[in-house]
Amino acid sequence: MDSALLIHRIHFAFTITFHYLFPQLTMGLALLIVVLKTIALRRKDPAYSEAARFWAKIFGINFVLGVVTGIPMEFQFGTNWSHFSRFAGGVIGQTLGMEGMFAFFLESAFLGLFLYGEKKLSPVAHWWSAVAVFIGSWLSGYFIVATDAFMQYPVGYFVAADGSVQLSSFWALVLNPWAAWQYSHTMMGAAITGAFVMASVGAFYLLGNKFTEHARIFVKVGVVAGCVFSILQAFPTGDGQGRMVATYQPATLAAMEGLFQSQRSAPIVLMGQPNDQQGKIDNPVEVPGMLSMLTYKRWNAHVRGLDDFPKQDWPDNIPLLYYSYHIMVGLGTAFIAIMAVSAFLLYGDRLYKTRWMLWILLLSLPFPYIANTAGWMTAELGRQPWLVYGLMRTADGYSKTVSAGNGMFTLLGFMGLYTVLGILFLFLMRRELETGPGGEIKPAILHGKEAK
Repeated sequence: MDSALLIHRIHFAFTITFHYLFPQLTMGLALLIVVLKTIALRRKDPAYSEAARFWAKIFGINFVLGVVTGIPMEFQFGTNWSHFSRFAGGVIGQTLGMEGMFAFFLESAFLGLFLYGEKKLSPVAHWWSAVAVFIGSWLSGYFIVATDAFMQYPVGYFVAADGSVQLSSFWALVLNPWAAWQYSHTMMGAAITGAFVMASVGAFYLLGNKFTEHARIFVKVGVVAGCVFSILQAFPTGDGQGRMVATYQPATLAAMEGLFQSQRSAPIVLMGQPNDQQGKIDNPVEVPGMLSMLTYKRWNAHVRGLDDFPKQDWPDNIPLLYYSYHIMVGLGTAFIAIMAVSAFLLYGDRLYKTRWMLWILLLSLPFPYIANTAGWMTAELGRQPWLVYGLMRTADGYSKTVSAGNGMFTLLGFMGLYTVLGILFLFLMRRELETGPGGEIKPAILHGKEAK
């Protein structure tokens, strides 16, 4: 691979991976904050209002970091991927522009009202401001996913005389069937992140015997939401997204599953190492016929392997794609198990006193972030070697006049800047956790060193 192309790909992968740490939580929390506000409004329970206020502060911190890290990516389309921008800008400019002009402004305007207007607005009006923030954040997610969906499954375009693609149908672009499944799957992932973070913070307070009334609310809402969305993540959204890949990107499916040879009754690989040099899975643990069943609902269905496609159309990093996909699926399965056990213990309020389960919830906090990142890696690595599937190869899309050295220089700059932002983020989050939903606690207590 060309060294400049490799640097540009690493550059975008780094900035977008760091950026998505924040929106996935804000999109998940936006929904859960509406749930908290709704319960507070119906029951007139101040504890739920205080819980919503606490998570609004967490939302605000993540929103700011998401904005700061999102802006450079818009510029990277021009600086690092100018040929792609020239080729596809006539189409994806629509969804990216609508994301900024409508969804982002809606979310930003009402977030200000939500954060600072509680004393000025009536309870119902403040609840509506929370709903508007939720709608804005999820609408923003849709336009971004619709942009990526065009790159995965191009629709609503025509090829102009200069070779670029231009929009022929706005509605075909925004109602792309690929976007519908990808969006629902992505939003379930964001909701899982919000649910696990909320449950994890609640478990942290319960284990430290602090803010117990609010902590119980965090754990209850987080576990119920996590249980529902973990199941929806697998079915129907994961299943639907998988069928889209099987239908429109069969080479990607073969690489994700490590299926090097086409066959009937294709197995699904639970464990094993892809050996793309010899075209096989080393030390496989398989379930015979399961891939055929999951893909085509028939145990003896024929599934196309990588040998059915020209090698130049194979994803260019099969081992990384294979492991990303299996990490995503493995963690998704673990989320269902963790939340199912937690929900079982929640019945009769046993969960609040079951310390081993609270520890599991607490330590689970980073894994939804890993699963979401692995999911996006699966989508983006699976589309390779195409930048716009079937229309433009990745090797043709980067800025030819920006050398590997120049790309490396700015990449190092972003790494340094994001390190500073990461430290600032951790500082702000620690301060909010120490303050808690009901007042201030001593830093010593946060570290489990409560004075007797």
